[in-house]
Amino acid sequence: MKMRKILILVLFLVLSATSATAAISNSASGVDVNIMSQSPSPARPGEVVELTLTVQNVGNTDLSNVVIEVEPGYPFSQASGESLTKTISYLKARQDEDEATTVKFKLKVDADAAKDTYDLDISVKDSDSEAAVSTTVSVDVQGKEYAQVVTISKSSIDLATVEPLEFIITNTGSSPLKNMAVSWEDSTGTILPVYSDNTKYISYLDVGDSVTINYSVMANVDADPGLYQLDITLNFQDYDSNESTIKTKAGLFVGGGTDFDVTYSESSEGEVSLSVANVGNNEAYSVKVSVPEQDNFKATGSTSTIVGNLEKGDYTITSFSVSSSAMMPADSSGERPGQAQASSANTTEPQSSGSRNDLLVLIEYTDSTGQRLSVEKSVPIELTASAAAAMGPGARSQSSTGTYLKYGLVLVVLAGGVFYYRKKKAGESDESLGQQLSGQIKGLKRKILKEGQ
Repeated sequence: MKMRKILILVLFLVLSATSATAAISNSASGVDVNIMSQSPSPARPGEVVELTLTVQNVGNTDLSNVVIEVEPGYPFSQASGESLTKTISYLKARQDEDEATTVKFKLKVDADAAKDTYDLDISVKDSDSEAAVSTTVSVDVQGKEYAQVVTISKSSIDLATVEPLEFIITNTGSSPLKNMAVSWEDSTGTILPVYSDNTKYISYLDVGDSVTINYSVMANVDADPGLYQLDITLNFQDYDSNESTIKTKAGLFVGGGTDFDVTYSESSEGEVSLSVANVGNNEAYSVKVSVPEQDNFKATGSTSTIVGNLEKGDYTITSFSVSSSAMMPADSSGERPGQAQASSANTTEPQSSGSRNDLLVLIEYTDSTGQRLSVEKSVPIELTASAAAAMGPGARSQSSTGTYLKYGLVLVVLAGGVFYYRKKKAGESDESLGQQLSGQIKGLKRKILKEGQ
């Protein structure tokens, strides 16, 4: 009987030790961890999400120094300045739900995370546990709804000219967008849309897709050249019909280049006068007019002149000494200057001028953006007889003929005087002497003119 009591006592002690060991090793397994709330819900890519967890001891053993640790995996990571562990000093056994303890964690959500529900591992370990017990909770992440204006087709437009303007809109987020409204505005009213209003609509734009929005715009003719700000607004809905707005800015320069009209004014004594007018909508600065090298004409002396600034609608007159290559003397090979070069050039490409009477004129200027530009114009010109005579070898031939004629006439007069004196002395009549002298002068004239030709 006594031996039986001893065996029962030993068995009781063994069972008690086993139960205590089991309680120690598995005490943390009696803790339930659940998400009570998350903010924002769903979590947004690139932002911080705050998780509120409930920790409830449903086991039969009181627990102390319970450590709750979050083990983040993609798309979650530790937020700056935030801890991944929380410690609860005491949890009594067999807690009801309203007795659960709450703890909060803040995690960073990856900026490229797509819309989905992600698992988050949480480990629990108390002071009496030999190993931590893991549990898993679920966190909702909303895809990032974002669109941006990637490209604007123009950086500048001219004044009072209808020009196309394109915006390329790209969905750079991770969720599709729908019912997009794209609009823009210049607060000064300088740049306005034409042929349509300033709003365009896009029904659907998938992730990574782009769409081109086309406008026709015009800048006020009286506007000052300069950079103007376009305020761009993108309104859209996500897939859950939540509305969002993105505002951005773009710059558009109004002004730039201009155009010129060059006309032939007059020519005299080898000088050609040209009228240069600014027929564009912008002022031209530091205007320089030049006669470049060309086949049909050659400028002698100064080949360029600076006329200063030309406002729109203004004009100036500039003159150059110009000779025609067709009137220039031939060299030893029988070719005139520029003729051989023109012949070889014609084997590869046509002459720049459309006619042998067209004078090429180069206009260089600085536009309203500060860029140096150049425009080449082809100007039909007509050389007057006096100008042509002054510019070619024909002038030299005619000059020689005139000189011969004058010297010949002087000689005729002198010879006539001598002849008249001799005949008078011989006693011939005045009428006979006059007839003879007149005939000699006429004959000498014909002879001189024939030699001059």
